[in-house]
Amino acid sequence: MATIFEGAEVILPDTVARVSVRVEDGRITGIDCAADGARRIDARGLVLAPALVDIHGDAFERQLMPRPGVFFPLDLALLETDRQLAANGIATAYHALTLSWEPGLRSVAQGERVLDGLAALAPRLAAENRLQLRWETFCFEARPLIERALGAAQTPSLAFNDHTSMAMLAPGLPLQTRPFDLAPDYPVVDLAQVATASKFAKRAARSGLETGDYLRLLAEVWERRPQVGAAIAHMGARARGHGAPMLSHDDSQIETRDFYRGHGARISEFPMNETVAQAAREAGDWIVFGAPNVTRGGSHIGSPSAAEMVSRGLCDILASDYYYSAMLGAVAQLRAEDRAPLHALWQLVSRNPARASGLADRGEIAPGQRADLVLLDWPEGAAPAPLLTLRGGSLAHAARGFGL
Repeated sequence: MATIFEGAEVILPDTVARVSVRVEDGRITGIDCAADGARRIDARGLVLAPALVDIHGDAFERQLMPRPGVFFPLDLALLETDRQLAANGIATAYHALTLSWEPGLRSVAQGERVLDGLAALAPRLAAENRLQLRWETFCFEARPLIERALGAAQTPSLAFNDHTSMAMLAPGLPLQTRPFDLAPDYPVVDLAQVATASKFAKRAARSGLETGDYLRLLAEVWERRPQVGAAIAHMGARARGHGAPMLSHDDSQIETRDFYRGHGARISEFPMNETVAQAAREAGDWIVFGAPNVTRGGSHIGSPSAAEMVSRGLCDILASDYYYSAMLGAVAQLRAEDRAPLHALWQLVSRNPARASGLADRGEIAPGQRADLVLLDWPEGAAPAPLLTLRGGSLAHAARGFGL
């Protein structure tokens, strides 16, 4: 049955206006048109917006392992994650699934379980749960899984992630300006020094290892470094062949951004300084920052202020990162700070992440677009609260009935 939303303030591609929006057969079929027998939804006093598209979120890890070493059944964890997505107005989400040489939560074996679990649950999920294959480039064991995922019906994105080199960085050098990770003279920590053990305690706990065992494993993996460049080139070629969007993570040097762009990664995810962000802008790359960076008033690791990057035109996309409700919270914060008009801010969480991911059918309220919509209770000066989320015109979340 066709449905028409009436009376809402609607976030359109180029303005915000009080217009009606007609939905039928999963698509937006009209703006400010006659009801023409459609079911009417009274949305007076509310805001109707394109549903959110999350290009990178790893908050699902808290459902998988809510406490260190405590794993929940996979289906329960994924269903709970899906409910959180829809309740936060997110109709499309790329789960940042880390594929690492570490055992435990971020292992390849766990990645296989998540890949298969999402496929099995797909008919029951409210939001469109996609995968960002967050590949630790030293983890050669992940390549068969990536190949399999790239061939799936729902193409994932591929993110080049090098936390191994970040872990090995010599003490006293800032992560934000560390050298290109594959530089021949990259400065490294001496793992034989006992004083370094505390730096790795959290990583070891996440992996279910004693710190000493973790350090020995890290030293073994570091021996792979001469082969990492070739592995990146191979996987980049495979991703290009499947038309998968690619990202590089935590770029700290222009050389780093240039390197990954050369392999097809046109999305700079969380650049660690303004110089790299500016280089990405000049090259026409998409630039992603974390929404929690905005809501908290800055980065928790000393990277650029996402709010300032928005103001300077150096941020195209805000991702949930580790907290799903941060996307809505960030838009509200930026609006309160008058960083840009609301319709422009909303593109950071809808149209832009969709287009960067190759999804041309969503992210805007316009005729022909998929009816991925969120209806918000958003009093002046308050946090927005999703009352209704639609994915392809189907009900994904409802805090009120609205006759649907």
